[in-house]
Amino acid sequence: MSYEEILLHLSNIHERLNIRYLYALSGITHDQLERFRQVWPTIERARRRLVMRSLVELVEHSFEVNFDPIFLLAMADEDSEVRAAAIDGLWENEDQALIGPLVHLLRADEAANVRAAAAIALGRFVLLGELEEIDRAPAMLAEEALLETIHQAGEDLEVRRRAVEAIAYSGEAGVREIIEAAYYDEDEKMQASALFAMGRSADPYWRKLLLKELRNPNSELRFEAARACGELEISLAVPHLARMAFEDADREVQGAAVWALGRIGGREARAALEACCQSDDEVLIQAATDALDEMDLMGEIVAIPLYEDFDEYE
Repeated sequence: MSYEEILLHLSNIHERLNIRYLYALSGITHDQLERFRQVWPTIERARRRLVMRSLVELVEHSFEVNFDPIFLLAMADEDSEVRAAAIDGLWENEDQALIGPLVHLLRADEAANVRAAAAIALGRFVLLGELEEIDRAPAMLAEEALLETIHQAGEDLEVRRRAVEAIAYSGEAGVREIIEAAYYDEDEKMQASALFAMGRSADPYWRKLLLKELRNPNSELRFEAARACGELEISLAVPHLARMAFEDADREVQGAAVWALGRIGGREARAALEACCQSDDEVLIQAATDALDEMDLMGEIVAIPLYEDFDEYE
């Protein structure tokens, strides 16, 4: 098919979007991108949204495609849903040149969903800065923008909570206090983000609190607590997670508990996962099998936690 045929198909709202035309957009040339730039604004808004969401899904499920030039172009689209999806599509892009545009969107975009997407994306660069894989100056630019957002009075809750999650990667002073303030926020969505941030922080300070939250009546908070226990490899959580894997009424919480058991590793976690494999629940069996495979891949036969279970943090 010719490139003009591809653009014609994308523009035709009366044709069902065909995935093979989308694949053909991967790795486009400079001239093709310029032609795409001309045609894209003429496509109906609903169709642009559909194309962008479909491209993001392809990127998430295939490492063979690259639509970054299109995503970068679409970050300036007039429609906020297209802009937010374009940011999501760049989730693997680690070019520090992306920090500036993301910071601009976080600070200036009129749409909360775009600002939230930008906050999420900046978290990746905070982590890269901590790992010294990008220059410190642009990493600090990302952190400063996130801190401004967190402390900005009147900012949308969704944007602020995503900024809290993103800043959790930072080793700078004050991050623990930010997470703690989010945990004690009256809004449960912010509390969930705080638990998520605890897992990202690599800070053993949160272990006792996370163990308590495994019993929270709110399923979203239990889910985040279970994931965070896995991220921090909290071996004391294994008995609680094993019980959740079998007994929790929420399917997503069960899955998080199983994942965390696989992440923590050790004989007790392995025994719990093997017991899950003997159940009559096909979904639970598959999740446990995947967790055991991951444990074997990492060579974890005996648990080697990130932090010993001393009381100094409790």
